Amino acid sequence: MVTLLVTGTIYSCKDDKQEIPWINLISENSLDGWNIKGGEATYQNKNGIIIGTTAANTPNTFLTTNEMYGDFIFEIDFKVDSTMNSGIQIRSNSLPYYQNGRVHGYQVEIDPSKRAWSGGIYDEGRRKWLNPLQDNPAAQNAFKQNEWNHYRVEAIGDTIKTWINGVPAAYLIDDKTASGFIGLQVHSIGKNKEKLGKQVMWKDAKILTENLTKYSKKSPLEPIVTKNNLTFNEKKSGWEMLWDGKTTKGWRGAKLDTFPEKGWIIENDELIVLASGGAESAAGGDIVTINDYSDFELQVDFKLTPGANSGIKYYVDTEINKGPGSSIGLEYQILDDALHPDAKLGSHEGSRTLASLYDLIKANPNKPIKPIGEWNTAHIKSINNNVEHWLNGVKVLEYKRGSDDFLKLVSESKYAKWPNFGVLDKGQILLQDHGDKVSFRNIKIRVPNVKKK
Repeated sequence: MVTLLVTGTIYSCKDDKQEIPWINLISENSLDGWNIKGGEATYQNKNGIIIGTTAANTPNTFLTTNEMYGDFIFEIDFKVDSTMNSGIQIRSNSLPYYQNGRVHGYQVEIDPSKRAWSGGIYDEGRRKWLNPLQDNPAAQNAFKQNEWNHYRVEAIGDTIKTWINGVPAAYLIDDKTASGFIGLQVHSIGKNKEKLGKQVMWKDAKILTENLTKYSKKSPLEPIVTKNNLTFNEKKSGWEMLWDGKTTKGWRGAKLDTFPEKGWIIENDELIVLASGGAESAAGGDIVTINDYSDFELQVDFKLTPGANSGIKYYVDTEINKGPGSSIGLEYQILDDALHPDAKLGSHEGSRTLASLYDLIKANPNKPIKPIGEWNTAHIKSINNNVEHWLNGVKVLEYKRGSDDFLKLVSESKYAKWPNFGVLDKGQILLQDHGDKVSFRNIKIRVPNVKKK
């Protein structure tokens, strides 16, 4: 067990100030309350100072708390070798299904390089940089080379704020992960012999988990908001927002020239299809992108209500099936598997469950599903007819459009009657109205620069 030293409530006759009830996370001479994840770098505790030492040919290593933390205020001192890179994980996790247990989550960067982004927020193992410091010279200059530095981190709700040596560094609004462990990183050095045996040190780690509004500090920085916005790395790698989070620009009804006047609303920066009794495309109807797409990567956050059914279709041609029902295209199924009867139906077993290729290919049953009412992330990759479905960062199926296996599946499905189903060179992206309330946000697309083989 970690040694918890709680500073009691003390009132001074002179200043009547209440002492902050910090909980210390580092004991005097042990690593009780912590465990090592990832690589094989070593950690030791000398008189209350945790020392991490690099090792060769091993991935990033993390000394992580046994305790999981949601909302908190955290402070810590650190000193890092000037040739190293490190970080402090917050709200981080290691899950068997995600990249074989790779540590992932928010990281408060420790960066002694000329870039000087110490105190910035990096998303380890996922989205990379969320709040870099290229526009914050005061924070960049606050880092002290080869000396002890002090971090303050506030993680309250969807807001994360950091300070380095008292200078505001990062201000991020992002709700990807609500809780997780705290971790001290020794960065991988690969085969670099010059960095072998280099050290990072931490001390005086302490945390608050109650009455946080009482102790929270204001930050003068303009927050970086990730909802319906591209991250720093997404902008660099060619992603574009497919929905702006505010208007219906770029979308229309699948069987209309304009956006539906009913059945869909924009509320709290979410694009919501309303409940209308569960019928397929009988209320507002499906909506599609104005533009067509050939090769692409698509990401969409979606949130289900109990028993809901919807879908994300791609390679849609709205000129096909002008009659009742939904427009025709390949579909990433969105479904409450536990409550909706479709989960037990389909031309192929399990092919109508969440993240499946609807009526054709069942998604991996070990897929990571967030509970109903929480946000899940769908990711569809289609490059040179190779298609992958991902759910919450995990690949759950793949197939090749137009292959013999694919055409056989189509011939055995409800789509057999549609000529050339699923093999169009290009088509629209569709969000389905299936009569149940489902919310969407963070809809973004990347069109890679690839040549057809």
